[in-house]
Amino acid sequence: MEIMNEVKVTINVNGQQVTATVAPEESLLDFLRNRAGATEVKCGCNKGDCGTCTVVLDGQTVKSCLVLAAQADNKQVLTVKGLEKEQLMQDLQVSFANHGAVQCGFCTPGMLVTAKTFLEKNPQPSRQEIREALSGNLCRCTGYQKIVDAVAAVAAGKNDK
Repeated sequence: MEIMNEVKVTINVNGQQVTATVAPEESLLDFLRNRAGATEVKCGCNKGDCGTCTVVLDGQTVKSCLVLAAQADNKQVLTVKGLEKEQLMQDLQVSFANHGAVQCGFCTPGMLVTAKTFLEKNPQPSRQEIREALSGNLCRCTGYQKIVDAVAAVAAGKNDK
């Protein structure tokens, strides 16, 4: 069996090119946190179950713990920080705060990235569609209702409580 050697990758992270030599098994999550300094991307389960590490990879929402860094070579990654200047993300952040959808904050970056990409595809969702879209993101603090309320408020054009 042939053992793969380390490989050099270049990934555009929030508009900045980051080049590093990575082991074949290094995840995009580890690359983002340890090599690109994107500590806003959280490591929850490292198995793809919790969604705390959700990012946008070339326009698609992915759980970065399930993607190899080598698979992201020459691609663009946007984290919650890279999306913060977009109006929809700003609206979601305000709504999360106004609705008490942020408690410990650990799940928040992944929830925000997921909610933003979902609302871009479905700007007028039902509450059930919001629940389904967020179902891959776990939260241990809020009970989800406040998060659904926050996303629904943005969809309805209302950021207030």
